[in-house]
Amino acid sequence: MTSPDPVSEQNPISAVSTAEFDIEALVPSKPAAVLDDPTLFFNRELSWVEFNERVLTLAEDPDVPLMERLKFAAIYASNLDEFFMIRVAGLHDQVDAGIADPLADGKTPAETLDALRERLEALERRHMRCVGQDLLPALAEHGIRIVDYDAVNGTQREALAERYRRQIFPVLTPLAVGLGRPFPYISNLSLSLAVLVRDPVTGHRTFARVKVPKEMLPRFVELDGDELAFVPLEQVIAAQLDSLFPGMEIVDHGIFRVTRDADFEVSDEADDLLRAVEAELRRRRFGEVVRVEVAAGMDPELRAYLTEALEVEERQVYDIEGLLDCQDLWQIVGLPGLLELRDPPWTPVTQPRLQDDEGQPPDAFAVLRAGDVLVHHPYDSFTTSVERFVNQAVEDPDVLAIKMTVYRTSDDTPLMPALIRASERGKQAVCLVELKARFDERANIGWARALEQAGVHVVYGHPALKTHAKSILVVRREGDGVRHYVHVGTGNYHPTTARLYTDFGLFTTDPEIGADVADMFNYLTGYARPRRFRKVLLAPAHLRDGILEEIDRTIDALERGEHARIRMKMNSLVDRRCIRALYRASQAGVPVELNIRGICCLRPGLQDVSENIRVVSVVGRFLEHSRVFAFERGDEQRVLIGSADLMPRNLDTRVELVAPVDDPRLRDDLLDTLDRCLADDSNAWDLDSDGTWTRREPQGPEPRSVQRELMLGHAARAAEERS
Repeated sequence: MTSPDPVSEQNPISAVSTAEFDIEALVPSKPAAVLDDPTLFFNRELSWVEFNERVLTLAEDPDVPLMERLKFAAIYASNLDEFFMIRVAGLHDQVDAGIADPLADGKTPAETLDALRERLEALERRHMRCVGQDLLPALAEHGIRIVDYDAVNGTQREALAERYRRQIFPVLTPLAVGLGRPFPYISNLSLSLAVLVRDPVTGHRTFARVKVPKEMLPRFVELDGDELAFVPLEQVIAAQLDSLFPGMEIVDHGIFRVTRDADFEVSDEADDLLRAVEAELRRRRFGEVVRVEVAAGMDPELRAYLTEALEVEERQVYDIEGLLDCQDLWQIVGLPGLLELRDPPWTPVTQPRLQDDEGQPPDAFAVLRAGDVLVHHPYDSFTTSVERFVNQAVEDPDVLAIKMTVYRTSDDTPLMPALIRASERGKQAVCLVELKARFDERANIGWARALEQAGVHVVYGHPALKTHAKSILVVRREGDGVRHYVHVGTGNYHPTTARLYTDFGLFTTDPEIGADVADMFNYLTGYARPRRFRKVLLAPAHLRDGILEEIDRTIDALERGEHARIRMKMNSLVDRRCIRALYRASQAGVPVELNIRGICCLRPGLQDVSENIRVVSVVGRFLEHSRVFAFERGDEQRVLIGSADLMPRNLDTRVELVAPVDDPRLRDDLLDTLDRCLADDSNAWDLDSDGTWTRREPQGPEPRSVQRELMLGHAARAAEERS
């Protein structure tokens, strides 16, 4: 995506994204060249691979329930698909463009691709061993079998052949290559059979492709008489290839899968953003091939033909010893029952201050006027907090306006219909829909059109920026004025992921935060040059500078002899200016504790640079997704939450919102969660200075697990409030 022009009149949000002064220059430090040394930064892409290895480790862990291990094996595969579609594709684009400039860690794009190939081949072998030698045999011990077609008995084969004739054959389309028949288009992430066919009369051999229609049919075909036994769909088709090529000899066949570049750019000058995104979505299907997976042992002639026809280099072809496209294992994970093979169920509780009063929902507005409320999903219910807050706003005759941002949401979300009802009741309903939310573009386009047709004011933002902020603003008439009720979150307004991702949400009537959020919406829907905000930090205008200033103020406090400490929780840490600021804090003696789930380009534990920094990653049952920034300076505790990771894309080309949490009780809850994350010894890894992630071992008689502790704590607190 093209970076916005920082002085463009057409880009008011980024018009002041360049700081008026260099905060880094205010703090004495070692020479800048020291902190710019490439050896101080881990490679971004390889760091992501290390994160996905941690996911794979959970799939390999015999102490994790079996179905949860299978889930992690599927997540590892789907994560890797997206990584190739976006990040690896971007590296190939740079190589094709002749870009040989080193990245932050000193590697060129080509060198990074080679390093990725070596690392991913080893991980893929582990993944296949885990699935084929550990998980599938373990499932079979519980009666859940994925069997090869060759192992199916005669009666079951007859039943499979009949099912093939009735359900599978009608949707298959063999595509042969020959005179007047070019090599067929292979769609992104499709599973295919490569078939070598021979005419017994002429002796002519030709290539044909048969797509495995797993978008329309289950990937794993249930065997008759055994609802827990399955055969892969591609094997059923392969056994019946004669029906697709009558009169021909099937010389050989093999399974392959193609991954394409799925990223796209929208011109900064696009007049109609919705149409521009729709056009790019159509082009996405024809992106360049970035990876070809082939079943190990594929006939060399077939393999060579595919490599040439798809115009890929050998380093883009991966031989897979086992099941291709393991994200389809979600079908098995989704089998009903089998509770003994899963994590104990968890039902989110209602935040104590939002619990029903004698069977009736509380007045959310009265609750918030009495003080701010912090919710922590999935421990606290999204339904009885965010959804109830919006629904009450819709029903309240004194509510004048409801405004919200939408980055990702679900098809069955109640929030979009609530905005439609608000518009129908004469309220001003405003929804800022991010059309460029990767892989959710089509869903967001659909909701945008439905909202517009109902009279909701729908805004798409600026082509050069993604609106990633998570905020709801309710404007309510009270007395002779209005009051702003605000929700600021760290996660999407998505009911499904709110049960799977850990995210914080702050409900507040703080007038300054309310005015800031109102200004943010006005800047996004109108045309203005944003001033400094009162309390919140907004990207791309002020967020990076605000975080740097907090770090520098903490260094200053330590140099005055005051207690000082920095703790941060986020998904990824990539931004070099922020990393250098944390290095300076460490050099000054400030303890820095980082809880980073995914990518970390900061190298901890380096003498004279980062010996006071430790980095911990927690990967567990729920996806750690919240962002918390905490700074201690003497008696002052400054804690902020919001939507942004410290990455250049978040700080420079996204609209992000980070807000302070001022209520001491709520701050204590946030800091308690940070402490538990840093103390976890069940699902936590420590990052070493050489880039190695080492999984912690329990240190006491009772292992520490932040997620288990928070489930128990929230359940106990909710029960105590009810009693």
